[in-house]
Amino acid sequence: MQFRDLRAQYSRYKEEIDLAVESVMQSTSFIGGKEVSELEEQLAEYVGTKHCISCANGTDALMLVVMAWGIKEGDAVFVPDFTFFATGEIVAFRGATPVFVDVDKVTFNIDPEKLELMIQKTIKEGQLTPKAIIPVDLFGLPANYPEIEKIAKKYNLLVLEDGAQGFGGQIKGKKACSFGDAAITSFFPAKPLGCYGDGGAIFTNDDDLAALIKSLKVHGKGTDKYDNVRIGVNSRLDTIQAAILKVKFKAFVDHELEDVNRIYHLYNERLKDIVEIPVIPEGYYSSFAQYTIKLESKAQRDGLQAKLKEQGIPSMIYYNKPMHKQGAFADMKFDEDDYVVTNNLCDTVLSLPMHPYLTGEDVDKVCKVIREFV
Repeated sequence: MQFRDLRAQYSRYKEEIDLAVESVMQSTSFIGGKEVSELEEQLAEYVGTKHCISCANGTDALMLVVMAWGIKEGDAVFVPDFTFFATGEIVAFRGATPVFVDVDKVTFNIDPEKLELMIQKTIKEGQLTPKAIIPVDLFGLPANYPEIEKIAKKYNLLVLEDGAQGFGGQIKGKKACSFGDAAITSFFPAKPLGCYGDGGAIFTNDDDLAALIKSLKVHGKGTDKYDNVRIGVNSRLDTIQAAILKVKFKAFVDHELEDVNRIYHLYNERLKDIVEIPVIPEGYYSSFAQYTIKLESKAQRDGLQAKLKEQGIPSMIYYNKPMHKQGAFADMKFDEDDYVVTNNLCDTVLSLPMHPYLTGEDVDKVCKVIREFV
């Protein structure tokens, strides 16, 4: 059994993927081929934004937005404490300060109430200037943007949706990667929509922001790549990956998103009285980058993971260390009382196999082991 079965997906779409790659090989347009712009148009239409700008990876996508916004030393950017390192890393890389916010104990996404308290605390301390919020669509579930955007407006903050895990999610029909002032996603192979290498994209309705990011991603180009009007980076999605993504995007829309939600319901039916299962709030829809359960203790979580491994069932811990405990931020001071939920989650969460090609029999096998262990 695979945690995320990319082999099964490739087997199903092998002919289409191979033809797409061969077409690029024949054209030799390996950088900036037509497949790149075609993919960007398709993704922008799907998400519902004016612009989709592809780039080399999800981390670069985040970086390009904060570069375009001029985030710098002395600025505070609010990010969830329970997430992957990149969300805070790109803030610190720009010389700004990531301010970590505890998460909601039900959705695991940034807690709006705690967010506002942390903004107020930062303003009161007067050492940093609040500039932006980077909520994360954790495990495929969009963050609470209706509340987050109200808070952002109240304190005049920018919102960058980190949809690296969230592509395909929705809130009342509004697609993930269409919230805030800009949004990003990742095409890392294990993501809901993944390529066969690294890739990422930025989404926005802001024409000026889109134009600036298009310049920044190609060495700060002006009229052409030899007219450099600002300091930028080199961050492009190559044509082969775009061609692969076009095939996989069709599969994603046609059935994969629906299939992972079918698997979610199968898991829930079998585990609802055994462990704490994922909760999807009313009006929300998840793309289920992960299906994550919560155990009663670290000992129980670790014991279950070992038992699953004995039975040939892979599982993962996302995440075993909070952002505020990462060594890279060791010079910053934190109050552990601000991160009660995150600290608990890092000791008790466990992600189970989750992908569109999982069978009912696979789910039964996983749940049988969990039921017997617990």
